[in-house]
Amino acid sequence: MASNDDTSQPYSYAKAGVDIAAGNALVKAIGPLARATARPGADAELGGFGAFFDLKAAGYKDPLLVSGNDGVGTKVKLAIDHNRHDAIGIDLVAMCVNDLIVQGAEPLFFLDYFATGKLDVGQARAVIAGIAEGCRQAGCALVGGETAEMPGMYGAGDYDLAGFSVGAAERGSLLPGKVEPGDAILALGSAGVHSNGYSLVRKIVEPSGLSWSDPAPFAPGKTLGEALMTPTRIYVRSVLALHRAGLLKAAAHITGGGLPGNLPRVLPDGTDAVLDQAWPVPPVFAWLAATGRVAPAEMLRVFNCGVGMALVVSDAAAAIAVLRAQGEQVCRIGTIIASETNPAVHMNLPDGWLL
Repeated sequence: MASNDDTSQPYSYAKAGVDIAAGNALVKAIGPLARATARPGADAELGGFGAFFDLKAAGYKDPLLVSGNDGVGTKVKLAIDHNRHDAIGIDLVAMCVNDLIVQGAEPLFFLDYFATGKLDVGQARAVIAGIAEGCRQAGCALVGGETAEMPGMYGAGDYDLAGFSVGAAERGSLLPGKVEPGDAILALGSAGVHSNGYSLVRKIVEPSGLSWSDPAPFAPGKTLGEALMTPTRIYVRSVLALHRAGLLKAAAHITGGGLPGNLPRVLPDGTDAVLDQAWPVPPVFAWLAATGRVAPAEMLRVFNCGVGMALVVSDAAAAIAVLRAQGEQVCRIGTIIASETNPAVHMNLPDGWLL
């Protein structure tokens, strides 16, 4: 007599929780998204085992390649909890390409890695649509990626992301350049929290009594989830324009570690950064500081606090003109000084300026 126990039935990949047909459906669904990011050097077609990029067709003569990879941390958890997946892909691209341009490299192409417990084609397509939009903003091609369905590794509805980008710069044009005492420090405004510090953000929100669907106290007309899901700004076009104008000496993408942790990474020995001019701070940061009773020094160490990118230039007026023509919110926030210690950031701003 045959048993009704599942263990007596033939095994298959589908019974193990992996749906090959869903994966094929996703590839078909995202093909137009990838094709929309095509650029000289890449046709952005999906489906092969690898992707080619033609540097000569992209206009390079003697290029060096620059690569980077990143994720978006626990902001993914907010996207899952809020059931909003259309912006997190922009964050993923931004975290990678913004790290390329600070080295003077133009992002050329991008690949993603999407891992989940059970593939939801609609959810995955929304995420990858955001990735394609980020690539469009950055001017790079989405040339491929990997979707991994791993039952038992992720809970229902959960997923994680990683991104990989490659850029190029002509030999001799890499950043940072020669940073010297007297150079000006400029700030490009952030859109908010961007993609760092969300473990602290979520810890602050949990006891606040607010849900993701409640009105955001700091952003009229938006829910808390919508406001906190505002994607990371992509600075590629404006920073490259400044660099190609010969006006940029160094740039720092302000991510985890804030200004104190990231600006010294592009300063040479014998220099410090003095920040002595206040800049516009998005209201979300004052709300986080007050609601979570977070000290100003900790805010600056964890969050960008309104500065998405810090730039070092010698001709501040000319640089500001170029950046404003690119639509940037830009202001001068400090100066490079001589120092006898390892590069550091000194805050010389009045008490209470951050809040």
